[in-house]
Amino acid sequence: MKRLFILINFLIISISSFAQSHFENALSSDWHKERRAAVRAEMPANSVAVVFNNPVKNRSNDVDYVYHPNTDFYYLTGLREPNAVLVIFSEDREVNGQKVNEMIYVQPRDPRSEMWNGKRLGVDGVKEKLGFENVFLYEEFTAGQKIDFSGFDKVLTFDLSEEIEGSSANAGLKNMVNSFKLSSGYPMEVSPVNLQMYELIRATDIENSANVAQIIGRAKQRYPEVEDDPVLKDFLNADSPEKRMAVKDKLPNQKVDLFLLTQIMDGLREIKTPEEQELMRMAAKISAIGQIEVMKAAKPGMSEREIQGIHEFIYKRYGAEDVGYPSIVGAGNNGCILHYIENDLENISDRLLLMDLGAEWKGYTADVTRTIPVNGKFNEEEKAIYELVLKSQDAGIALSKIGTDFATIGAETRRIIDEGLVELGIIKAGQRHNYFPHGTSHHVGLDVHDRGGYGSLKEGAIITVEPGIYIPDGSDCDKKWWGIAVRIEDDILVTSNGPVNLSGDAPRTVEAIEQMMRIPSVLENWVLPEIN
Repeated sequence: MKRLFILINFLIISISSFAQSHFENALSSDWHKERRAAVRAEMPANSVAVVFNNPVKNRSNDVDYVYHPNTDFYYLTGLREPNAVLVIFSEDREVNGQKVNEMIYVQPRDPRSEMWNGKRLGVDGVKEKLGFENVFLYEEFTAGQKIDFSGFDKVLTFDLSEEIEGSSANAGLKNMVNSFKLSSGYPMEVSPVNLQMYELIRATDIENSANVAQIIGRAKQRYPEVEDDPVLKDFLNADSPEKRMAVKDKLPNQKVDLFLLTQIMDGLREIKTPEEQELMRMAAKISAIGQIEVMKAAKPGMSEREIQGIHEFIYKRYGAEDVGYPSIVGAGNNGCILHYIENDLENISDRLLLMDLGAEWKGYTADVTRTIPVNGKFNEEEKAIYELVLKSQDAGIALSKIGTDFATIGAETRRIIDEGLVELGIIKAGQRHNYFPHGTSHHVGLDVHDRGGYGSLKEGAIITVEPGIYIPDGSDCDKKWWGIAVRIEDDILVTSNGPVNLSGDAPRTVEAIEQMMRIPSVLENWVLPEIN
């Protein structure tokens, strides 16, 4: 009996640390309700959308990562608890004798679990705090309030092929997902990628069929299952638009659609509402202050992790709940590693320090990069590269206007960098190189690489502009350039009055950075005891 008691306690204790169940003083319940209405307005007639929240992820042994919700689920509900699913109907449906257009299933209150992991909202809390009328316990998704999916023409959801970890913390979610797959006719044998390609073919017309063929061709290079699919092969091998369109008749009759809901969410989340813009402004402001304070504090002899800690301490000091992505702090040649997150160099020298970090504020993350000279002054080569990247970024920001497409911004920033590298003698005219190996811009919001299209910019979009030059040790150029890595990144709001730099408080010019680094840091006199 004692052994059983220990096991029961272990199971309870090992449950994950959950994030705050919802944010106070952030997006209102009415805001989330409006977002659900916007989804409903774009759904096909007689359809249903099903959005599951994320599973809990295990870190090691009996310790789980701090819970982070599916950002689509959070966008539509405001709920940040696991074991939950949102159901949206395109039209009113009768449930228990009343007309409803949405339902949400959540985990129950549990005093024992809440003692270890924090309060849950439960049915009543979701009604009161998040404004839902039709709230049920997750067990009812598979039992009492089970939905008959056979009556819908379309069932919209996301890819559910990822295996859910076996932690007891995910028991409710696993049961709901398994039940949904069985009752909805979710495709178990066909790759989700192939299903998305099927939906692309279904949605295309004869004029755009060649563009769809290009998309499928690119997918074939990444996913072997696309290349092996006979229907997709026929579409790619068709030698006329008419023959491509004839392939539609060969597509399997599939009720579950893994493509349309992604399109709908891309369109909605691409444009930030005024409420979202304010949250992004706060995230960017805090991130910029972190850059400023590190400019004051950075000195040779510090460690990369120490620099990271100052940034993240400032985020927490202002009340940011987390970082939006793993912090990147790379000194010297480490800055040439684009997603360098080890940050384990113990003694940064007098070379450049690249810092790409973002505070997460009420779920929304900034994405800000500055590059500074550790000793407080750029040398001749560092300054030349830095000012070239800054010139490129200035041009990219100036182009970040309504109607400009991402390709135009990328092409112009790349043109400036290519011409500048030629002038500096680092490359020859027309030479292909890998010194600027990434794109210039992406959407940013609930995710650091946020949902959204990559065509023309629209009012309310928030994008990064982040050109960079990276010259690793051993590069095919004069050794004096080796180990120089510069990226400058800001979060830009697209408005009818032109681009607004939300993170512009952090100095960007050589002169402004060097001046900021001469200001004494508030941390100068914070001396910790030595550990023997």
